[in-house]
Amino acid sequence: MNDRMFRVTGDAYDFFMGRWSRLLSPALAEAAGIAAGHRVLDVGCGPGALTGVLVDLVGPSSVAACDPSEPFVAACAERHPGVDVRHAGAEDLPWPDQAFDAVLAQLVLNFVPDRTAAAAEMARVLRPGGTVATVVWDYGEGMEMLRRFWDAARTLRADAPDEAHPTALGGVGELADFLTAAGFDAVAEGTLRVESTYADAGEVWQGFLAGVGPAGVWCLSLPDDEREALRQEFLGRLPDHGPVTLAAVARCGTGLRTSS
Repeated sequence: MNDRMFRVTGDAYDFFMGRWSRLLSPALAEAAGIAAGHRVLDVGCGPGALTGVLVDLVGPSSVAACDPSEPFVAACAERHPGVDVRHAGAEDLPWPDQAFDAVLAQLVLNFVPDRTAAAAEMARVLRPGGTVATVVWDYGEGMEMLRRFWDAARTLRADAPDEAHPTALGGVGELADFLTAAGFDAVAEGTLRVESTYADAGEVWQGFLAGVGPAGVWCLSLPDDEREALRQEFLGRLPDHGPVTLAAVARCGTGLRTSS
């Protein structure tokens, strides 16, 4: 994971992507079948949007969380006292074998450098028959905010990157294929649809200036004149007055650890 993308405060993340994480979290917990009595792990917890939902469902003493970003670990621990929050990446989870009934990873797998190792670790810490549940954005068409940003960027610069790349896991069937290849049973894939309303187009743009994720880091890397041109191109793709409501589609994949 590019450390620059997420070495920001929890508040900065919340302003850009946290509002979306909070919308997805209840649906992901439901997809994972989280219920009272379960012990659960939030991999790539960020500042703790999903962690908070899990706390509400099973209590803080039954929730663990980790993230490779130290500022996010600090924010999650502060926001959710009693949760076992640790500084760690998905490829090397600091918990013993078969420690959890469910392992969830929200908006993180596409940023993990070694996904094969991450999947093996998530399986290792699951009890036999335990559930893995993960979600990533459909970057190609489904996540309107990011799609419009990258379309605007590539209008101005042909060499601009794009999060809708072939390894983003956001295409139809890609999460299911990944989990199946990792050895999980009863794999299923579906979609989660959410929407968020901003005060105006300017508020949408301000989120990118927080420097979060690939879009924010790339935006801040531009010279002032290019960033201003990008701002104007991006805002031209949104309503020019009043509230702005954007929709997003995420791919959700679930599976069970084999009983062996």
